[in-house]
Amino acid sequence: MLLVDQIGSSHMHSDPEAARAASSKITTTLGLVVHAAADGVALGAAASTSQTSVQLIVFVAIMLHKAPAAFGLVSFLMHAGLERNRIRKHLLVFALAAPLLSMLTYLGLSKSSKEALSEVNATGVAMLFSAGTFLYVATVHVLPEVGGMGHSHKPESGAAKGLSRMEVLALVVGCLIPLVLSIGHQH
Repeated sequence: MLLVDQIGSSHMHSDPEAARAASSKITTTLGLVVHAAADGVALGAAASTSQTSVQLIVFVAIMLHKAPAAFGLVSFLMHAGLERNRIRKHLLVFALAAPLLSMLTYLGLSKSSKEALSEVNATGVAMLFSAGTFLYVATVHVLPEVGGMGHSHKPESGAAKGLSRMEVLALVVGCLIPLVLSIGHQH
């Protein structure tokens, strides 16, 4: 999700407001599609477990926020001036992301491949991936200044928005270090 946000904001060159308006439509849709795909991963991972309570909790959580997310996407795209046919296409891609990834995840974690993935605990990793995207979206929307995309109250008006490439690289490497360190360590 961080990379999706950074790709969308990296295309702002001379006129940041005009560039933001032009790229924000696709970036918003892409961000919500990635988030919906992560929801699908969580649903597919939950469905591959034998725990009905986990399946129900994940399903209800996804269903409760799907309608407001779709409403927000359509409202944003209408406000941005996109034509209705293009809005429908954006909404269709958003609507298909979760079910498609849910089915792919379920098939990937099916009984035949579970034995091959048993050392990795793929169900847990898939649910952690989904939770991580949710936490990122929640954090960025609650604290927009963290990503430099919010309304700053600082006096310098020419300050750069977003993170530099080096900062993004440092964040990605920092996120991968625990994964690398955990390889081969079983507790």
